[in-house]
Amino acid sequence: MSRERLARSIDWQARSCAELGSPLYAALLPYVAHDVRAGGVCARVLAGYEDAPGPDAVALRLLGGVHALALTGGAPELAALYADAPPGAPGPDRSRAVWDTFRGTVDGATAWVRDWMTRPPQTNETGRANLLLPGALYAVARLSAERAGGTAGGGGALPVRLFELGASGGLNLRADRFHHAAPGLAWGPADSPVRLPADAWRGPVPAWLADAARRHPALDVVGRAGCDLHPVDPLSADGALALRAYLWPDQRERAARLAGALRLAAEVPARVERLGVTEFLAGITLEPGTVTVVWHSIMRQYVPRGEWARAEAELERLARASGPDAGFAYVTFEPEPVPDGGTPCRLAVRVGAGPRRLLAGGAAHGLPAYGLD
Repeated sequence: MSRERLARSIDWQARSCAELGSPLYAALLPYVAHDVRAGGVCARVLAGYEDAPGPDAVALRLLGGVHALALTGGAPELAALYADAPPGAPGPDRSRAVWDTFRGTVDGATAWVRDWMTRPPQTNETGRANLLLPGALYAVARLSAERAGGTAGGGGALPVRLFELGASGGLNLRADRFHHAAPGLAWGPADSPVRLPADAWRGPVPAWLADAARRHPALDVVGRAGCDLHPVDPLSADGALALRAYLWPDQRERAARLAGALRLAAEVPARVERLGVTEFLAGITLEPGTVTVVWHSIMRQYVPRGEWARAEAELERLARASGPDAGFAYVTFEPEPVPDGGTPCRLAVRVGAGPRRLLAGGAAHGLPAYGLD
């Protein structure tokens, strides 16, 4: 039953890849699941992971390890098939060719893949900045309005101190340096190496975002720090490889954004500490003359319940301390339970000690997004 449980989790990942726009992996993973059930090469390399919990993302670890091998020249035939992957679903012959080459790669590099399986997946998805940055803009506009004594975001914006929980390589700590463009929105440096696509939002952007972006065409970010239990150094060869390997090889726009984000990381300093969320938050205090923004995306599921309860207490401490000259905002892009039983991903923002507002939704990778109002 353990092997069947693992195969089912791989089948689930195949469906997720299909929903998130990777026909290549959506076609490849059912072969992997079948091989696991049959006790084949993949069952051997995944031995010991049969009962791993969902957050361990066993299928993604396997795919990432093999992709890393292809990226480093250790699997040239597979690398060629990945590079030539069609934009749509591969036909049966191509799918079989990819699987045969993938299986042969795993069979010939078991030690490499087994070593890679010890690494947690680290996608550091830059597309999630499509929602995180608008959440910060909304909060800055609200806090600016409170400082000005108005109601529509008319005050001057204070400098921003940006903190991220589960920051991985800290790429999204540079989200204010990305170019955001959509109908009704053009925000961020026009020459940025990270450009979010024009169809980043379904239809026009929400009115609250258009207004906040107009009032605050730039953010003065004076501090960038994050935490992660397994931080990645994007400036190291090994760290950059890990981030590239966990991208899906037929998603070339994601790869282009990652390449741009790696260039930005070399230009814009940010610190990611090897800390848990509670310890990291306990070290944050509000500073007069600044806005403190804490954000995170698709990471809450990886934090044990007791640890998260302690983190929430720290977030409440910061919220209660918020004031006109030392503001605080909490921005999240996470799965949110809804009445029909689903858990779509939602952008939520809490400004100071005020109510939490759900503002937008989006695919798990952040693109495309859509307004909820």
